[in-house]
Amino acid sequence: MPRKQAKPTAGAEPADGPIQFLSPEGVLEPDSRLELPPSVDLLALYRDMALVRRLDTEAIALQRQGELGLWPSLRGQEAAQVGAAYALAEQDMVFPTYREHGVAWCRGLDPVSLLGLFRGSTLGGWNPYERRFGLYTLVIGAQTLHAVGYGMGLVRDDVVGSGDDTRDTAVLVFLGDGALSEGETNEAFLWAAAQNLPVVFFCQNNQWAISAPYSVQSRVPVAQRAAGFGFPGVSVDGNDVLACLAATREALARARSGGGPTLIEAVTYRINAHTTADDATRYRPSAETDEWAAKDPLERLRLHLTASGGVGDTGGVGEEYFADIERREQELAEHLRAGCRALPVPDHASSFENTYADMPAELKRQLAEHSEYLAAGFLAAGQEIGATR
Repeated sequence: MPRKQAKPTAGAEPADGPIQFLSPEGVLEPDSRLELPPSVDLLALYRDMALVRRLDTEAIALQRQGELGLWPSLRGQEAAQVGAAYALAEQDMVFPTYREHGVAWCRGLDPVSLLGLFRGSTLGGWNPYERRFGLYTLVIGAQTLHAVGYGMGLVRDDVVGSGDDTRDTAVLVFLGDGALSEGETNEAFLWAAAQNLPVVFFCQNNQWAISAPYSVQSRVPVAQRAAGFGFPGVSVDGNDVLACLAATREALARARSGGGPTLIEAVTYRINAHTTADDATRYRPSAETDEWAAKDPLERLRLHLTASGGVGDTGGVGEEYFADIERREQELAEHLRAGCRALPVPDHASSFENTYADMPAELKRQLAEHSEYLAAGFLAAGQEIGATR
């Protein structure tokens, strides 16, 4: 007999709903709960959201063509990621999951480097310190503890609360709603609160932890969980890039000043399946997906731009702007296709040599055994396969 699902407690949902500045119809309205950023480059925000979507679309195509083993799509979550990324200071550190392609883009990573992990060409793909953007984390919730540990280091390095805007540093860590059910995440919340750490937890509540809806994970909304640990929680419309930017900017500023952690819930939706290995039609009703597709983050910003041109502007954006975006999208697609296929076949010894600083004797024995196995003829075959990709 199927288990009866618990219903949320009465009054758990905020009376006014998530904070929203930009409606699905592209109408810009203030929200008294949060200050609208005074000056925002909406044209740049739209550009990056559009390019990130094309990155995602092209990566899915590459996976379907056999060029990638897997790809976790972000479609529908562009506003949450780009908005949050625009709030970062250069010195801030980011700890992603495996779906933050939009944040990686805004931090200046070459998107081809993202493909290496899913092609099996690299074990990471980039130096986290070059762009202040950590490696993707496939273990659900693990990155929250990494972020908290980094936050502890920032406090001990005295780069929090000094009043120097070029020096004070915060941590922005991303997680999905499914990670809230992990012990690591709740432990991270506990430590961040107890030590008043400069960590902003940005939860993209895309409604589904693979096939498990949020309703079976918690009796209260995501943002409300922060109160149980003793720090602020705020819920924003995750398809509204302005709300995501404003909430993250405020939370990061508070963290840098020594005000402690914040939990941001970006209420959004994963339009595509969890990954290209998943079939979301087996567990999600199509009507639900259609309903969220009508709240598309790019379309609402496009509607606003064509009507007004941006915050404080009166003239609409012309078609030449969008034509230029399409040209950039095509250039990006060509770069991704060529870059993906040019990724080198990794050396067979790489995973052995880069696991420990000093390779243990047992691992040396395994490497020797593996090398002998490949030398028997399988190495040549593997190189031929790699060359034809």
